[in-house]
Amino acid sequence: MNRLAQEKSAYLQHAAHQKIDWHPWSEEAFEKARHEDKPIFLSSGAIWCHWCHVMAKESFENDEVAAILNKHFVAVKLDRDEKPDIDRRYQQALGAMGFGGGWPLSMFLTPDKKPFYGGTYFPPDHRYGRPGFKDVLMAIIRLYATKREEIEDQGQKLLDMLKPGPLGAHGRVEESLIEKGIAGVMKSIDTLYGGFGQAPKFPMSGGVEFLLNRYFFTKDEVLGKALKKTLTSMARGGYHDQLGGGFHRYSTDQAWIVPHFEKMADDNGWLLRNYADGYAILGDPYFREVAEGIIRFVLRELSDPDGGFYASQDADVTPDDEGGYFTWTDKEFRSVLTDEEYKILSAYLFHDRGMMPHDPSKRVLYVSLTLEELAAKVGMDLPAVEAVVGRGKEKLFKAREERTKPFVDKALYTSSNGILISAFFKAFRILGHDDIRRFALKSLTRILTTNMVKDNVLHSEGVKGLLDDHIHLIDALIGAYEITGDTNYLHQADHLMERSVEKFWDQTEGGFFDTDEEVLGMRLKTAEDSPHPSANSLAILLLLKLSFMRQNDVYRVLAEKALDLFSSLGEALGLHGAYYFCAPDMYFHGLELTVHSSPDSELAKRVLSIPRPYTTIAYRGNEGHITPCYRNVCYEPLRRPEDIERFLVENPA
Repeated sequence: MNRLAQEKSAYLQHAAHQKIDWHPWSEEAFEKARHEDKPIFLSSGAIWCHWCHVMAKESFENDEVAAILNKHFVAVKLDRDEKPDIDRRYQQALGAMGFGGGWPLSMFLTPDKKPFYGGTYFPPDHRYGRPGFKDVLMAIIRLYATKREEIEDQGQKLLDMLKPGPLGAHGRVEESLIEKGIAGVMKSIDTLYGGFGQAPKFPMSGGVEFLLNRYFFTKDEVLGKALKKTLTSMARGGYHDQLGGGFHRYSTDQAWIVPHFEKMADDNGWLLRNYADGYAILGDPYFREVAEGIIRFVLRELSDPDGGFYASQDADVTPDDEGGYFTWTDKEFRSVLTDEEYKILSAYLFHDRGMMPHDPSKRVLYVSLTLEELAAKVGMDLPAVEAVVGRGKEKLFKAREERTKPFVDKALYTSSNGILISAFFKAFRILGHDDIRRFALKSLTRILTTNMVKDNVLHSEGVKGLLDDHIHLIDALIGAYEITGDTNYLHQADHLMERSVEKFWDQTEGGFFDTDEEVLGMRLKTAEDSPHPSANSLAILLLLKLSFMRQNDVYRVLAEKALDLFSSLGEALGLHGAYYFCAPDMYFHGLELTVHSSPDSELAKRVLSIPRPYTTIAYRGNEGHITPCYRNVCYEPLRRPEDIERFLVENPA
């Protein structure tokens, strides 16, 4: 009996029709495995995952595979978005076995949850140099029957390997650590195509934010050039949806051309922060355009009319046609456009390097020329080319809207909602647009209503909240307070931080654990960006903010302890610990502004529009001035908007 039909997860519901006797992750499944003396087959994936759908169609809907699983295994299906803490631990176990991670994650466990073999995608029969799933299942059956003790020992050793020990010796954080952070991140910069590393390429938004903040203070053109190249290359590539706005999850190639097509709420939230900051700090209007495109995409596809942001948009409509909704044949492209539009738009967006590997007739649209270069190539003046491109893109988008759209997972995860709400607040402060401010506040109210039960933060309905959920919700509450001055938001942020310290803080050496209790016998604690910015790193920034806003030195002491704790790890991680370096940057360069004015005054509005990184606002009184404090020194009150601008020019960092 397949038990998934009543689950809340769309991914689990998607497998409810299969003939496999699937269980959700539950003690019932493990008790059954113990009672029947069978191994567990765990399949962890997500509704947006292309290869999860491929394996479902090829293997899980195969009658022979289903019969083997039902007879010899207890099959458990896990949604990695719904239960990321469990998936994270088994991904690490797979890495410890010497295999690359990813989804679908296919793990074999003992009835007491110990992993002893695993992989990712398995075709039903030997193919692509991968063993066939049926052969793997039969080998596991034999192994489990003949080498039980070895399996138990190996599984326990794997779990023991994953349990983190103390982070070791660490000293006081020095300001020089920031320069080490820059050097570590810049080691990974791709000077040819922008971004970091080679293929596959993720945006690494924590690294982008850290470098943008540093460029604001230093105006170091080495950083400026790298940032402009990175933000421009990502935006011009097929990794960025050239018609609908927003970004896909990652690029499969070094040049940002062919992506994995799923679109994630959290990815787009962090990228919205990057492009809004990029516009404010680097001054390129193209980055404003990209940021506004992300907002339009999110509001169109990932927003609940009652407030709140959905989790993701799938990569595909069917597993047979990867990225089919987003790609174009020449015939399709030509049929939508006039001859003039086709000539110009094909030179602009339709190129051989965008060919899909599984179907070369289909191409991902990406920009290979600037509009100025395009105008020169087709022999037209720039305004005329801009008009044709704008008209043609609108036609292509409308034609694409008539296609069957990829599935949208309407789960309201607290963590990804916190990320997007915070990003919308930042975008409002930089770009204006009061509608995004209103929707962000509406969404915050929705999450506080639906994902809080008796003072407890949930990850989603019925699922206990993790560190990420608490920290990102606190970030959203602080953002709401800064733009409204409503102290209710500040009180809620303060209360949630107190609860987070109670639940997650490591009383022995500091820092926050990812869960409030052991999961698979362990609690994890890191400052690694994987690939999203680390919750521990963001937590330090929020502790520093709240220590000023609430005039609470306890928060500052905790922030200092975490700063010290993760200093060596951050330096060792380089790019993958980049967001941590925002924390010492704020610690040494944070600006505290006490606003003695109403939030809707011209003085407060000017403060909100300032793009200076690491600025914290606290509203106290209504005397019509602002008191700036920097490096433990408070300055004369500022009474006019131009005084604020002058102060920042004279005291940048």
